[in-house]
Amino acid sequence: MWDNIIKEVENVNNFVNGIVWGWPVVILILGTGILLTVRTRFLQVRHFGDSLNSTIIPTVKGIGKKKQKDSRVKSVSQFEAFATAISGTVGTGNIIGVVSAILTGGPGAVFWMWISAFFGMVTNYSENVLGLYFRKRDSNGNISGGSFYYIAYGLKWKWMAYCTAVFCIFAAIGMSGVQTNKISGTISEALSRADLFENSQALKLVVGIITAAITAVVIIGGIKRIGKVASLLVPFMSLLFIIMSVTAICMNYERIGETFALIFSKAFNFQAVGGGILGFTFAEVIKKGMARGVFSNEAGLGSSVIAHSASETREPVKQGLWGVFEVFFDTFIICTLTALMFLTTFDPTTLTPKMEDSVMSMSMFSQNFGGFGTAIFSVIMPLFAFTTVIAWSYYGEKAVEFCFGNLSEKKRKVIITAFKVLYVVLIAASAMIHSELIWAIDDTFNGMMAVPNLICLIALSGLVAKITKNYFDRKKGVKAEPMLSAYPEQNEEFKQDILSETEEMK
Repeated sequence: MWDNIIKEVENVNNFVNGIVWGWPVVILILGTGILLTVRTRFLQVRHFGDSLNSTIIPTVKGIGKKKQKDSRVKSVSQFEAFATAISGTVGTGNIIGVVSAILTGGPGAVFWMWISAFFGMVTNYSENVLGLYFRKRDSNGNISGGSFYYIAYGLKWKWMAYCTAVFCIFAAIGMSGVQTNKISGTISEALSRADLFENSQALKLVVGIITAAITAVVIIGGIKRIGKVASLLVPFMSLLFIIMSVTAICMNYERIGETFALIFSKAFNFQAVGGGILGFTFAEVIKKGMARGVFSNEAGLGSSVIAHSASETREPVKQGLWGVFEVFFDTFIICTLTALMFLTTFDPTTLTPKMEDSVMSMSMFSQNFGGFGTAIFSVIMPLFAFTTVIAWSYYGEKAVEFCFGNLSEKKRKVIITAFKVLYVVLIAASAMIHSELIWAIDDTFNGMMAVPNLICLIALSGLVAKITKNYFDRKKGVKAEPMLSAYPEQNEEFKQDILSETEEMK
């Protein structure tokens, strides 16, 4: 009976997934990115230097320096907001997801990941700009924002905003399931290879319970604790992965040229990786690349903007520039290194869609570094997955808060607590479920969450261009009324805050 239910769920999900990740949505994702790129006059190219100079470079320089916090607003630093957002995007999708895309769509899928990321840099930027412009602050000083806020108060389609929030809740639960499943699967595979543990199902349950317990401790502290944990783990795990992947690629340096040639040639090629009878269609290559690209960098989903909206910065464009760097780092660095490491490690003609993505991901490390590689992978993968789990708990929490915003604070807190408890319980349970089903269901909810967000981005693209021009004009010395918030009272308050900061710096 249980097998029949699972089969029915798979059939329904496959049908819905075929719609939300069909050609109309693929065109919508690309079209939105192209439109925003044109309206901001290729901001990701013209202001990429500004993105680095106003985000990661001053952050590195400011390490160890204390900055005075605004007691009126419960927010996090720009880097903590970014770290939370990047922890939600840099997850299993960057390693196992990329491997999966190559196995099921061929090396050409990597090219379409790059295309989606190039335009996704502006899509993510636009989400952050609108998120900060339409964010709201409650009586306790908590700042909340996200796609449902700019859909509700910018587009003024509240029904669509509520649908988006509901999709976000299910996507959050699904994302935690995907990540936890990969944590338990990675550790189970590593220990079984070392002949240290025979009962893999029992081990998966133990790992799931431990992950759930640690998650509970972190998410109880809200965005502040999540931001602090993410800001500590993200740099460490990213640097460790970069060092290992670059080393592996250098070990197989003679195959780098042919790997790039393979990626570009297969991007428009109808043959399978090995030229066999399976043959990837052109549409399949694009869809796999686009779907995994969006799953990885989340540009267009309207998810990471929820974390960015909690930033202490008053300038929407400043946080928007973090979004440009976020997608660049996520896809052009992490995902590209994964693809190069995988394709230089294995003979592409031997790869087939039937291969298990998580097993091949681990083999990619063990093939290059032996038992040490397996051990490192067993550290990197759970860290990538865990930071995603805690970030999406916050996204789900904010979606729940939006849905029940009309209730009293006491009732709202009870519902949010119930969501957190459910989230933690499902983390433990998902460690035991078949991974492909969880991945497919979450893929579907990601698509359902993306559609209304993309429609809103198109409708408000003119506003994004206007806010962008306003910011860079003011930077050049042009006298213009700052566009900091959609609400006049909040805009005036933020304007005074910026003036005060400018005076303090003189």
